[in-house]
Amino acid sequence: MRNIALMPATIGFTRHLVAAALLLTLASCNTTDIAAVEEPAAAPMTGQTNDPAPGFESVSAGSEEDFILNVGRRTYFAQDSATLDSVARATLDKQAAWLVSNPRWLVKLQGFADDSGSASKMATLSQKRADAAMTYLASRGVDANRMWSKGYGNDREVRDCTDRSCRVQNRRVVSNLRTQRD
Repeated sequence: MRNIALMPATIGFTRHLVAAALLLTLASCNTTDIAAVEEPAAAPMTGQTNDPAPGFESVSAGSEEDFILNVGRRTYFAQDSATLDSVARATLDKQAAWLVSNPRWLVKLQGFADDSGSASKMATLSQKRADAAMTYLASRGVDANRMWSKGYGNDREVRDCTDRSCRVQNRRVVSNLRTQRD
């Protein structure tokens, strides 16, 4: 009878002993060496707002990534309009300065529209938007021979939605860098 009474105490003691052994085993593991091999060192942060975002420390000036991240490739328009407002002109001014300083790149200007009219009306409007952006870039010193435009109407919507604030994303021109015409 006495052996039966000791059994729960022995099981409890064994559980504690196994838990302690597991903790000691885990504490002795060192993954620092493995992490140093698998992950690149993080770029030093200065706390400045222009510090590169993690993962983008190695974006080289003049690259397509540089254009997308530091200049921006989308120009937005008001509904049923191909007129460049002050925000659109500011975006295109930045694109023009970048393109002038990086003459190896060609630019395909792709115009898009939302679904606020007939398909033919949206195709025409999207072409007018792409042409307006191209004309503006040329007026800012980008060689016209480096650019071409194409309107896609509402065939390639960013979002299919009915909300006004959502549909504005579809009224755009995207400036895509190319090394040759397509």
